[in-house]
Amino acid sequence: MLALRLTRAARPAVHLRRLLVATAAAGTGFLLLCTLGYAMTHPDSPSASVLRLAWCLTPLAATVHFAVAVARTDPATKPRPGLSAIGLGPARLMAISATTTALSCTLGSMVALLFFLHLRGDLTGMPFDGAASEFLAADKPLPLPAALTLLALVPAIASLAVGVVLRPRDTHPTPTRPPGRSYGRFGAYGRSTRRETFGAYGRFGARRRDGAAPSARASETPPTATPTEPADSHNPDPTAPPPPRTAPSGLPWGTAILAAGLAVEAYASRTTATSTSHSTPALTLPGGLTSTTPAILIGFLLTAVGLALAAPGLTHLTGRLLQSARPGALRLLAGRVLMEEATRIGRPLGIVCAVASAAYAMTALYDPAEPSFGPLTTLGTLLVAGCTVATLLTAAVEARQARADTTAALLRLGAPATMLRSAAALRAAALLALFGPLTLLVAELAALPLTP
Repeated sequence: MLALRLTRAARPAVHLRRLLVATAAAGTGFLLLCTLGYAMTHPDSPSASVLRLAWCLTPLAATVHFAVAVARTDPATKPRPGLSAIGLGPARLMAISATTTALSCTLGSMVALLFFLHLRGDLTGMPFDGAASEFLAADKPLPLPAALTLLALVPAIASLAVGVVLRPRDTHPTPTRPPGRSYGRFGAYGRSTRRETFGAYGRFGARRRDGAAPSARASETPPTATPTEPADSHNPDPTAPPPPRTAPSGLPWGTAILAAGLAVEAYASRTTATSTSHSTPALTLPGGLTSTTPAILIGFLLTAVGLALAAPGLTHLTGRLLQSARPGALRLLAGRVLMEEATRIGRPLGIVCAVASAAYAMTALYDPAEPSFGPLTTLGTLLVAGCTVATLLTAAVEARQARADTTAALLRLGAPATMLRSAAALRAAALLALFGPLTLLVAELAALPLTP
C-alpha cells in the first residue's frame, strides 16, 4: 500500500519513466508469448524453439537494465533525514523500490497477455484476417500455466535486480581496536600510535618546545574530537566540483575481451570458409538472417561485452583529455565532471555502442532472398535499441541529480548558467567524438567476418 501511495504521489517525469518500463515489459512479455506460440505450432523442431527463446534473452536483459536505471533515479525511494524514525530505513526503501518495479513490470506483462489473446482471437475474434495466427498457435488451446510462467520472468528478475543493486551497504568505518592496557615508558598509560624517540622526553617538569606545560593526566586522557561545525550554505567549498575519483579498472579487461572477440570471429570465419567438411553445425537465425556458426556468435558477444566494459575507462580518459593543455574554466569543469561520472555514464554508453555495432552486424547477416525482417525481429530490435537509449538518458538524469549540490554551489559562487550548459554540450560533443568513430570501427571489424 505504501508503494502505491509513493507511486501515485510522484512527479510526471517519474510516471513517464515508469510507463516506459511497463511498455518495455509488455514488449518483452509479448516476445516470450510468441516464442511459446511458435513452440506449440512446431512441436517437431524443439531446437528452433530453444533458439528463439534464447533470442528473447537480449530484450529481457535490456528491459531489466532499464528498470534498474529507473529505480535508481526514483526520488521517492531516496534516503532522507527523518524517514528512519518512522520505520522507512534503507532496507524498507529498497523493498518499496523493488515492489514498485514489480508493479510496473506486472502491468506491462498483463498488457502483453491481453494483446496476445486479442491477436489469437480468444477475446473478440481473429483480427487482421488471421495474419498473425501462424506464430500464435491460434488453432490450439493456450497452456495458461506456461504463459503465466513466461510473463512472470520480467517482474521477478527486474525486482530481484533492483533489490540487489539498491541493497543497503554498511558505510560506517570499521571500528579500531582499543589500545591494550599496557604501560609505556615512564609509566604512561596506554599505547601511542606514534613512535617517539628517547630525545623527546625531557626532565620532570620540563616545558615542551611550544611553551605549554605538560598536563599530569595528558597521557591518560584520550584526546576528544572537536565537533565539526555545520557548513555555511552561503560560503560553499570553492573547490567544487570535488576532485574526481580514481580511474575505472575495466579498460584493460575490456580491451582484452574486445580483441579476443574479434580474433574468435576472424578465426571462426576463416575456418568455416576453408573447411571442406560440414561438421560444424549452423544456426538458422530467425527474421530473415543468414545461418552462421555458434563460434561467430560467441565472438561477436565477446566483442560487445568488451566494448561495454571498456567504456567507463574511455569516458574517464575523455575527461582527462579535456583538461589537458592549459584548460580554461569550461574545459576544466567538463573534464572533471566526466571523470567523476565515468562509471555511471560510461556503462550505459558502452552498451549503446555495443547495440549499435550489433545492428550493423545484423545488416551484414541480412539475407537478400528474404523480403524483409520479420515482425518479431523488428519488435525485438526496436525494444533493445529503445531500452538502451532510454537507459543512457536515465543515467544522465541520475548523474544530474547526483551533482545537484555541486551545481547549486557553482551558481552561488557566481558561475553563469550558460557556462554550465556549455559544459554539458562540451561533454556530449567529446563523448560523441570518441565513441562515434570507435563504434563504427568495431562494428566494421566485427561484421567483416560475418559477411557471406
